[in-house]
Amino acid sequence: MQKPTLHKSFLNAFRGVFMMIKTERNFQIELVAFFINLFLIFYLRLTSTDAALILIASVAVLSAEIFNTAIEKICDIIQPDFDKRIGFIKDIAAGAVILVAIASAIIGVLVYWKYIV
Repeated sequence: MQKPTLHKSFLNAFRGVFMMIKTERNFQIELVAFFINLFLIFYLRLTSTDAALILIASVAVLSAEIFNTAIEKICDIIQPDFDKRIGFIKDIAAGAVILVAIASAIIGVLVYWKYIV
């Protein structure tokens, strides 16, 4: 199989993100949170360091959701019927997302607290 051109590789990657936006409810919700954070970064005039922390946390949640979805799709292909082992794998992947989301929420409270209070 021939490697795609750099241009094609980027197009494929962005197509993957657009597919997530189009088909995955949790990703859509997390994307709304990302845009709220972008607004707050500018509205509250966060320092560069604080803005970077918020952006890293937000992108980490979005990335974790993409990995989780990829794992779930692979599992569905491998075993379309219910299987406790596949359920365990899916639960672990979802657990990773929730841990990143909790950490991001904590980071958000720690950063935004000094701007709001």
